[in-house]
Amino acid sequence: MQKWECPCGYIYDPAEGDYENGVDPGTPWEEVPEDWVCPKCGAAKEDFWKAD
Repeated sequence: MQKWECPCGYIYDPAEGDYENGVDPGTPWEEVPEDWVCPKCGAAKEDFWKAD
């Protein structure tokens, strides 16, 4: 699954999710809630881009 990168360098990995913030492991980016923010810096989901 595609990983997504935040401007701060945090990488959202769908295999890991963000369990502490309500995103279960295995959750693809498209199913991450729109109001979810980067757990490291608080950036909005719309600020992320596809990681290489």
